[in-house]
Amino acid sequence: MSAIGLALLSLLSGCDFFSATGMSKKAGVNATGIAYEIVVVVKPDIWNDPVGAAIKNELISEIPGLPQYEPSMRVMQVAPDDFNGMLTYVRNILVVDVNESQYTKASVRTENDRWANGQAVVYLSAPAKDSLSAYLQQHPGMLVKYYTQVEMERLAEYYKKTYSSWIYEKLKAKFDIGLNVPEDFSSYKDTTDFFWATNDTRFGQTYIAVYTFPYTDKNTFTGDYLIARRDSMMRLYIPGSLPGSYMRTTEFVTYTPISLQGKYCGVLRGLWDTYGDMMGGPFVSYARLDEVNNRVIVTEGFVFAPETDKRSYIRRIEAALHTLQLPGESTGTAPDENPTALQQ
Repeated sequence: MSAIGLALLSLLSGCDFFSATGMSKKAGVNATGIAYEIVVVVKPDIWNDPVGAAIKNELISEIPGLPQYEPSMRVMQVAPDDFNGMLTYVRNILVVDVNESQYTKASVRTENDRWANGQAVVYLSAPAKDSLSAYLQQHPGMLVKYYTQVEMERLAEYYKKTYSSWIYEKLKAKFDIGLNVPEDFSSYKDTTDFFWATNDTRFGQTYIAVYTFPYTDKNTFTGDYLIARRDSMMRLYIPGSLPGSYMRTTEFVTYTPISLQGKYCGVLRGLWDTYGDMMGGPFVSYARLDEVNNRVIVTEGFVFAPETDKRSYIRRIEAALHTLQLPGESTGTAPDENPTALQQ
């Protein structure tokens, strides 16, 4: 269960305005659409109201840790009467219903596979627009957190089946960990306490780095400490192409605790560049305590993709970080965040 607060209401409680249509999951139909795309089913008068604008603004809110604005979700709005056919198969759906005769308070619930396999549906219900607006203000960011978590878990599941087996074996032998990285990773560097690999493409270069250090006390899991440790490791092991150049952190954006495998994980997001050189981009770093060996394991992804959007690259590599298995943990299981729960 995630360390972040969860709001989860029973799927069996409440009702929604599709109950009379008889619409249900079609056997054998798989969800369609691209990752981080969402269909919002809502009446136009609500969508065009300030409460609708609040929902849209959250869904297209800025992804943290990128050098420029990129929206969290790609949004399509459709009225309930027009929600039919292929639209019902989209992988992410948000249903918003305001009805004074049906609801006594604002609430949220989730449902998987309503109209297609692999589908995530969220229902936002309220008796009035003002109560829905107040609910959204009380739970800022919950929709984006939920759908981002679902998409990360989908890709992490894919990596359990399709991944770089030779990198997996090297990390298993070197650190006794399991990590499923994309199978197109082709180059690597291996040193005493540090491993680095990349897809080595001309455009959209993506990297993975893994390193360890002894665990001393709980102050290790703070943003400032982990940034200082990151900079010392990157300066030592990732030099630039010019003499005296090296990777460094240029902006520390967020530090967020989450739960993976039921254990604490510290997530850093920020920006890096190469001192004395002309490279830079976003990074995301996961730090976990290996209790068996009393050490900290850091797995990090970073991206170099100049003059192009970077959200798909950083999300791709972050999903791989979700597959991390420390000594004593079962191999190939998904993160412990409940995919049917909304994070607040």
